[in-house]
Amino acid sequence: MASPPRRPGFDRDDGAAAFAAINGSCGNWHKLRPSRPRPHRGPRPESAAIDVTLSPNELLRLFDLLPDVVFFIKDTECRYTHVNQTLTQRLNIKRREDILGKSVLELYPPTLAARYILQDRRVLRGEVIENVLEVQLYPNRTTGWCLTLKQPVIDDDGKIVGLIGISRDLGQPDSRHSSFERLRETVAYMQDHFHEPLRVQLLAQKSGVSVAQLERLFKRVFQLTPQQLLTKLRIDAAMRLLQTDASIAYIGQACGFSDQSAFARQFKATVGMAPRDYRAMGRR
Repeated sequence: MASPPRRPGFDRDDGAAAFAAINGSCGNWHKLRPSRPRPHRGPRPESAAIDVTLSPNELLRLFDLLPDVVFFIKDTECRYTHVNQTLTQRLNIKRREDILGKSVLELYPPTLAARYILQDRRVLRGEVIENVLEVQLYPNRTTGWCLTLKQPVIDDDGKIVGLIGISRDLGQPDSRHSSFERLRETVAYMQDHFHEPLRVQLLAQKSGVSVAQLERLFKRVFQLTPQQLLTKLRIDAAMRLLQTDASIAYIGQACGFSDQSAFARQFKATVGMAPRDYRAMGRR
């Protein structure tokens, strides 16, 4: 069965379209331009673009309706100026007003806050962070996987005045996609062999498609690239093993990392803390 058609006017399904709606100063109005206007029959109008003006508070009302999406705007000091209801709930805070004006240093454990601050500072220097696979740790110590996008907020003079971001929970695979069954066999192979060196070329060969096709199909069905899914499998396994008494070196090797240093780097980049700190947190 073919996958369901996309919504008219938008050609991106990974959350990036939302960013197109939110470009400008935090206090200014923002514009949303559909990327694919509907076909027009007859004489072409002067402009096919549609301008929709949205204030930050109107955006908040929209994102409040998405329980699987965290939305926020921060100033140049990395302090929250706008947050949606999902972030408020996941921080276990009753009122969003109790978050505004605070930085992550006041709201998250130090190890996690340090990662978020470093990431925010990169964005405030002009970098766009797109589709970063991360583990979110919630107050009740449960974990969840998400894809994070952040970009600078730029005023009319071209000055960076803050940043805006979305973290979207990783959803279930699209089992209705025509390539789901074929890819499921590839994923089963990855689950059985993630502790080994795996190359995308090998996975493409097993799937009977080119590397470019495999990347595209994985994004459609799993919302991830093959490498991101491999990272997820390895980090999931590592988080489970860190609840045992196995050594850090053994866990890294058992999860497919070339050495302990490579394991520690990838774990910290994905989870936000070193493996040793994650283990200690679970034993408190």
